[in-house]
Amino acid sequence: MNTAFRASRDVIIRTMNLQETTRFYETVLHLPVVDRSETLVCLDAGAFRLYVEAGLRHGPVFDFLVPDLNAAKQQLVNAGCVIIEDNPAVPRCYIGDPHGMLFNIAQA
Repeated sequence: MNTAFRASRDVIIRTMNLQETTRFYETVLHLPVVDRSETLVCLDAGAFRLYVEAGLRHGPVFDFLVPDLNAAKQQLVNAGCVIIEDNPAVPRCYIGDPHGMLFNIAQA
């Protein structure tokens, strides 16, 4: 079973005010929008993509890609991590590690 983790170039933040937050990154930092939906805006920051998502704030989330999402989730839970939010429709999973860091894993 291969559960090698590799970082994507995505960082995710959540906000209860998607329009105002996105406007800040567009007008103050001059980041171009590369994709937009009702609940998610993707901005190109050069070395990474910043995803601004509508929802309860949880701090910045780094994104890791794995070849087998279910195996990776099991490996992380066995290592003391907690599943914070699981969305099989995407598929992705927010994980809390034993040291307080929140990150996302997604099927590569």
